[in-house]
Amino acid sequence: MLGATGVLAVGGVAACADDSTSSSSDASAASTSSLPSNAATGEAIKVGYITPEGGAVSLAMVREGGEAAANYLNNNGGGIGGHKIDLAVCKEQEEPASATKCANEMVEKKVSVVVSPASSQGAVMVPIITRAGIPYVSQAPVSQVEMVSPNSFMLSGGVISVLSGQAVTAAKAGLKKVTVLVGDAGDAPASIRALGTPIFKGAGVDLDVVSIPTSAADPTPQITAGLSGNPGAVSILGDQRQCISVLKALQTVAPQVKKYLISACLDKPVVAAVGAQTIAGAKAFTTVNTGSDDPSVTLYRSIMARYAPDTDPAGIAYLGYQTVMALGEVGKSLQNPVTAQSFITAFSGAKNVSLPAAPGIAFTCDSSAVPQLRALCSKAILVSDVTSDSTLENTVAVNN
Repeated sequence: MLGATGVLAVGGVAACADDSTSSSSDASAASTSSLPSNAATGEAIKVGYITPEGGAVSLAMVREGGEAAANYLNNNGGGIGGHKIDLAVCKEQEEPASATKCANEMVEKKVSVVVSPASSQGAVMVPIITRAGIPYVSQAPVSQVEMVSPNSFMLSGGVISVLSGQAVTAAKAGLKKVTVLVGDAGDAPASIRALGTPIFKGAGVDLDVVSIPTSAADPTPQITAGLSGNPGAVSILGDQRQCISVLKALQTVAPQVKKYLISACLDKPVVAAVGAQTIAGAKAFTTVNTGSDDPSVTLYRSIMARYAPDTDPAGIAYLGYQTVMALGEVGKSLQNPVTAQSFITAFSGAKNVSLPAAPGIAFTCDSSAVPQLRALCSKAILVSDVTSDSTLENTVAVNN
C-alpha cells in the first residue's frame, strides 16, 4: 500500500513532524455549548489507545482529541454503556519496532478493545492484536491488512473514500478525466492506480495517475506532462510539503484547472504558502468540517474547549475524538461482563451509526460497505466547496 506519509495525508492527517498546525476552517472561532451531566458510574473498561507520537511523524493532537473524548464520556456522556473508560495510552513512532511494542503491550494489559486512530503501522499491529482476540478500531485504513482482517473495524474508508468521492463528484460535474498527482514514496502511485482505476471507471471517468518525486523542489515538469491529457480536474494526494509545491506549480502552469484537495492541502501553512486565491473554488474531500454549525460538530468543539483547551479543534484532534466517541455510540448496548468479544459483537452488529462530528456520514460494520474489503465500515466522504477565505461551505456527504 501507500508510503507512510502519503497515506496518512490521504486518510485525513497532515502527516508532518509538527502537528501544531490547523485546518483552514477556523473552528476555534465557532460556537460551543454547555455539556450534559451524565457521569459514568459502572466498572471501568480498559481501552487500549495507540497513537503516533515521538518519532518522525509525531501527532500529539490525535492523542489529545482521544483523551478529551474519554474525559467527556466519563464525566458527561455516560461512558461506554454506563462504564467508565480506563484509557491505556501507548505512543508508537511510526516504525515497526515501537508499533510491535505497543501492540504487545495491549495484549499484556488485556484491554477489551484497541483504538489506533491514525497509523501507518497497522499491518504490524493488527495481527498481534486480533490474534489475541482483541478488536482493532481505526478512523481510516492505511494498509491492506487493516482493510481485510477479521475483528478489524475501519470507521471510514480512507483512500477508498477519497477516490470514490472524487469519482462521483467528477461524474456529476460531467468531467471525462481526472489526473491524480501523488508522491512517489513506496508503492503509492501503483496503489492509487490499482485502487482508483476501477472506481473511476465505474463512474464513467478516466483516471490518470502521475508520480511526483518526493524530493523534487519544483514538480513543474511532471505536472505539465500530467496535464497534457487535458483533465477536467486535478487531485493532489500528499502531505503539506507536497501540497505546497504542487499547488505553486499548478498556479503557474494551469491556474484555472479544477482542484480536488484533501485536508492536508487545506491546512493553514499550505494556505499561507500558496495564497487563499490558489485554492479558492476547489473541492475539499474530508471526514470532518470543524467549522460546521451542526450540533455534533458543536459538541466536538465544546468538548475540546473543556478538556483540551490548548489544542486547536481545527487541527487533526478529530481523528482521536471520532474513534473514542464511536466506542461510546457502539457500546450503548454492551451488557456485563464487558469483554473483547462484547466489542467484537457490538461492532459487527453496528448499522448506520453516525460518525461523531461528521454529519451525513454513518458506519455499518457488517462487511457490506465494501464487500471485498470486509473491515471497511463506510466509504462515505464529505465534499465541500473551498471559499475565497479558505473555509468550507456547501458540505454534502457522498456515500456512493
